[in-house]
Amino acid sequence: MSELATPIKNVPTHLGLILDGNRRWAKEHGIPSLEGHKRGYQRLKKIAIAAFDMKIKYVSAYVFSVENWKRSKEEVEYLMSLLLWVSKVETKKLNKKNICVKFVGSKNGLSKEILKALEDAEFKTKDNDGGTLALCLNYGGQQEIADAVKKIIEQGIKAEDVTPDLIQKNMYEPDMPKPDLIIRTSGEQRLSGFLLWESAYSELKFVNKHWPAFTIKDLEKAIEDYDQRERRYGK
Repeated sequence: MSELATPIKNVPTHLGLILDGNRRWAKEHGIPSLEGHKRGYQRLKKIAIAAFDMKIKYVSAYVFSVENWKRSKEEVEYLMSLLLWVSKVETKKLNKKNICVKFVGSKNGLSKEILKALEDAEFKTKDNDGGTLALCLNYGGQQEIADAVKKIIEQGIKAEDVTPDLIQKNMYEPDMPKPDLIIRTSGEQRLSGFLLWESAYSELKFVNKHWPAFTIKDLEKAIEDYDQRERRYGK
């Protein structure tokens, strides 16, 4: 179990992770760039388990954006096979650790085999209460908002009755708390469409390391930094 170096008063309930730098890390270590994605998942599992040990209840990770379909056919196929492996094999291990797994994003473009595997993984882990790992897959923040608006229109709701609360109720995971802290690795300082609606008041932390090099100690430092911040929510 991970132990923080100093007592923490305010641990985030929901931690968001933008897993950047897998390919660059692989290149720096002289291994095939696609292998970096697998190392990235292995790092995610380790960091998520450590976060749950710290009493963080939700971890959302940006694993495949709607823009990622524009990458090479070889890379997309590799990522889809990795996703299938995670949903069929790795979720069994997460299930044994009492972790609930959710897949957040659009179903458009995903194969029937992958959709079935995702559905099975969610069903098998739905009653676990040791922490929720939400994999944001085929996800885009703008697309999520657009999809919510479509649902509202389909319900025949009048424009004057549309409120932020109503939009929230039509998001992909309306009952999941908004992220308190979002960490992005690899030195990039932007959200790139990650949880745009949900991150309005999230604290942001940017780390120069590539994702596969991000350690539990780095996580602990980020949580300690978060604990020192004063969240005003616009007040």
